[in-house]
Amino acid sequence: MDAYIDQYTDFMTRICHKSENTVESYRRDVLQYLTYLKELGITSIKKTTKTTVLSYLVALKKKGRAASTMSRALASLRSFYLYLLQNGDVDSDPTVSLMTPPVEKKPPTVLTNREVELLMEQPRLTDSKGIRDKAMLEVLYATGIRVSELIGLDIDDVNVGMGFVRCVKSRSERTVPMGHKAAEALGAYLEKSRGNLVKDESERALFVNCSGGRMSRQGFWKVIKQYQHSAGIDKEITPHSLRHSFAAHLVENGADLQSIKEMMGHADISSTQVYAYYVDEKLRKVYEHAHPRA
Repeated sequence: MDAYIDQYTDFMTRICHKSENTVESYRRDVLQYLTYLKELGITSIKKTTKTTVLSYLVALKKKGRAASTMSRALASLRSFYLYLLQNGDVDSDPTVSLMTPPVEKKPPTVLTNREVELLMEQPRLTDSKGIRDKAMLEVLYATGIRVSELIGLDIDDVNVGMGFVRCVKSRSERTVPMGHKAAEALGAYLEKSRGNLVKDESERALFVNCSGGRMSRQGFWKVIKQYQHSAGIDKEITPHSLRHSFAAHLVENGADLQSIKEMMGHADISSTQVYAYYVDEKLRKVYEHAHPRA
């Protein structure tokens, strides 16, 4: 059954045009499922049924997996079985009538203005790494782009003088403005830091690691955790927290949701509306705390 994995991965990449992160996530989920089948002694994917998939989800639940993890696993298996069905490797799709486990949506982690300032103050601007980290943090918060988009930026995708970054994804493209603080930090990185980090002059990645190659998601995650710790911020901060903070702070200061949607690259306005709910909830708590008759 392992032979299906490489074919499925190729299908997701070339035919479905899924992102590298999505393909890797689905591949990991399917591999875990196939391992489960081996443990049950199932040697042919054609012998799997709806009951097989349900038992796998129950096994995940017994292991303490969150509903969101189970929901993602089912989505991965739906995609996998659809591929198998189209390829003639199974006669029917056992996931077709299964209900997705309900997922409790947690409110996004949003930093206060002071917490953002503390985070930005942490990088040491006396070395190349610190100058790079400062630029990455400032650009991420100033533009609200995804972490994958941040590390995917090439030199040609930014214009420091005009103050914008360009995000290209498949056949779509959007231009996002950035403020003067981010532009200054990015300019300092390009002038003083990047040349010291890059080992190959042909490298086009904007943000590079200490080995001279493109910065990875894992590498930037470590950067965030390092500065969260040194800033003494109790909240659990991820790179996505700065994207959430970007949107929430714009809403707080009167920006319209449609403009925020376009800057963030959301496909649907409903994804952006969560930040309006966050602000409404914040105002409600302020009211209850401050009003004498609340």
